[in-house]
Amino acid sequence: MDGGEIIRHPWDSPPPEGCATEVAPGVLWLRLPLPMVLDHVNVYALDEGDSWTIVDTGIHSRRAVALWETILAGPLQGKPVGRVILTHHHPDHVGMAGWLMERFGATLWASRTSWLMARMLILDVEERPTPQALEFSRAGGMDPDIFEARAQQRPYNFSDTCAPLPVGYTRVRDGAVIRAGGRDWDVHFGGGHAPDHLTLWSRDDALVIAGDQILPGISPNIGVYPTEPEADPLSDWLAACARLAEHAREDHLVLPGHKLPFTGLPLRMRQLAGNHHAALDRLRDFLIEPRTAADCFPLLFKRRVEAGTYGLALVESVAHLNHLMHAGEVTRWRRADGAWLWRVRDQ
Repeated sequence: MDGGEIIRHPWDSPPPEGCATEVAPGVLWLRLPLPMVLDHVNVYALDEGDSWTIVDTGIHSRRAVALWETILAGPLQGKPVGRVILTHHHPDHVGMAGWLMERFGATLWASRTSWLMARMLILDVEERPTPQALEFSRAGGMDPDIFEARAQQRPYNFSDTCAPLPVGYTRVRDGAVIRAGGRDWDVHFGGGHAPDHLTLWSRDDALVIAGDQILPGISPNIGVYPTEPEADPLSDWLAACARLAEHAREDHLVLPGHKLPFTGLPLRMRQLAGNHHAALDRLRDFLIEPRTAADCFPLLFKRRVEAGTYGLALVESVAHLNHLMHAGEVTRWRRADGAWLWRVRDQ
């Protein structure tokens, strides 16, 4: 805690599957299951009178389709979905968007980057890891057994858990105002976890729909990927935290993409930035000796990284190392096996 501030959760449990919790007049909170360690995603339904605006959608699967049918007939009262707003392009947020568009003729609203990324990745189906993906894993110092297993496996494709996304969307710009659910919402872009990640801040009450940009209790993954191996998303993240903190108030009720709604946003914004500053400080001490990205897992995550989360850990480790490299604080060179070795520069 800081200055007597505290983070509080007005609800101590999520709505049951297929049900909804009204978090404010005309704003419903629904929770959909995910087949991964983070086993759920929150979506929000905004009442437009004769239809609904849905913010984020969950993944696409037979179970998800059946659950959405239950939701549409139950808490959504049989009214159609007229619009889907995406906070960002990740599968647990965009997965059912195409299905809802096909089913209802709903419009899709998203940042240009989110729409382009989502559509490109849904269309890009790979049966085997690309040479670039294998090189990225090798450069990170991936465990040899995990590397060999992944080299022989079909990689995850967005199309595995995302319905096809049709052509046509409405671009949402940073600084725009969106009318939805009887409220005017200011759009403020975040970044770092996903490019041009939109957040919605109500002008009419204290609601903030935050997606994965602002989560309670956990920090969203900040990752570098084979598509842009020299990227520095951590700089984007820290800059976004500073920008969004300027709008944060104690009375804001934050509706996040995962976990429970909460208040105490000014403190949480400081925590979200401070978590990564602390990780960078630990890395600076650790990199007195040469290390690979995989060597840095214990310092960054303070827990054992299993095979199922290894990929997420690797991309986040590289993000922190790239950040220090772009700041001129570390140097790197290739080990004989192709892995980058990282070390702080001599002072």
